[in-house]
Amino acid sequence: MTEQDFDVRAADGIRLTVRRQGVGTPVVLVHGSGGGLHSWAPLAFLLAGSFELWMPARRGYGPSDVPPSRKSFKDEVGDLTTILDTIGRPAHLVGASYGATLALHTAASAPDSLLSVAVFEPPLFASGPAVVPLLDRYRAAFERNDAAEMFTVLNEVTRVPPSVVSAFAAATGDRKPDPAEARRSAIGWLHDLEALADDDPDPSRWSRLTVPTLLLNGGDTWEPMPTTMDALAGALPTARRITWPGQSHFAPSTAPGLMADALKAFFAEASA
Repeated sequence: MTEQDFDVRAADGIRLTVRRQGVGTPVVLVHGSGGGLHSWAPLAFLLAGSFELWMPARRGYGPSDVPPSRKSFKDEVGDLTTILDTIGRPAHLVGASYGATLALHTAASAPDSLLSVAVFEPPLFASGPAVVPLLDRYRAAFERNDAAEMFTVLNEVTRVPPSVVSAFAAATGDRKPDPAEARRSAIGWLHDLEALADDDPDPSRWSRLTVPTLLLNGGDTWEPMPTTMDALAGALPTARRITWPGQSHFAPSTAPGLMADALKAFFAEASA
């Protein structure tokens, strides 16, 4: 299926690069922290035959522009609203991790532009005043290009268990990340932490969502994500929820078939 990358301009002039692929009802896929245009490739392969996929690189993540000042979720809701306006007809919205939190913000702000919203494990616990000292530590490490300290801070933000960190380190072995890609990811993470630090961690704030909503999570994701998802489900009693046994926070990449099947069924119900 042919894909096309093109740029749109946000309301404040930021250039956003968007990858479009497939034909059909539009679906906007919003990546998480550390991601980019490539993030949805496994899922896009399974959906592009049935849907028109719009996959932006969020502001701060190349090849999109880096914001010139502190970023907020309001900025990124504006970015997604620009993309939805470019599409020109209502779309399904899907977000993973940080992108899921952004999807919730967008569903609250622009419900008339959406057919539905599906969120995979939004890290609502990693927001608010508790993130401020972590943001400060990360910014200081970023400015001195201290990759080890940035990695440590991000593990504290995401609460990844030491066993999972060790498993990833063992799988990586001696392979070193491309310096340019690592720096690009670090810039994106910095601005994501800015938005998270200024956000409200209370899941009940989403109880007023009016669009059809699907909550997705892995059965093996570590705390406090399970507790967070339970709280979000409690705030959205009419939302559908799917938990995948044996899957974790990496399910969109490790089990794209599960996600594709769940989204197809949900989109059909939401459009009926």
